[in-house]
Amino acid sequence: MTTDANHPKKQVPLGHGEVVDRRVGIDRRALAAPSATNLERRRGPGRRLTDFVKSAEEGEMNKEQFLFLLAIEAFKRVNHKTFPTWTDVLEIIRKLGYRKTMRSELQLGARANDWTEKADAPAGVHKMAEKREE
Repeated sequence: MTTDANHPKKQVPLGHGEVVDRRVGIDRRALAAPSATNLERRRGPGRRLTDFVKSAEEGEMNKEQFLFLLAIEAFKRVNHKTFPTWTDVLEIIRKLGYRKTMRSELQLGARANDWTEKADAPAGVHKMAEKREE
């Protein structure tokens, strides 16, 4: 499909034989069903960045953000890893002292079982180290 011989239209397949011309102004993000996870960070009309996010993106971290950054950097340096895995990140968070003491504010669906634990629960990331501490 072309408008003239020199400018063919760019077409994006949508599945099931449908094609949309990207230049007509249809935003593919508008075609997707909105997620209700409480994790959306895209801004739109009336949606502003929280102070928590805005200050960090402008280079002014609070104590918590800075401590987390230092912990990640120390982990990368000590373990010679440029990119920690998500399991590594969770281990760092647990070792910083974070525990799941409240119900989640996220809506992750039926497959995600929520739980809570005591504030003084062990990190549970290294069994040998925890046995030595007891």
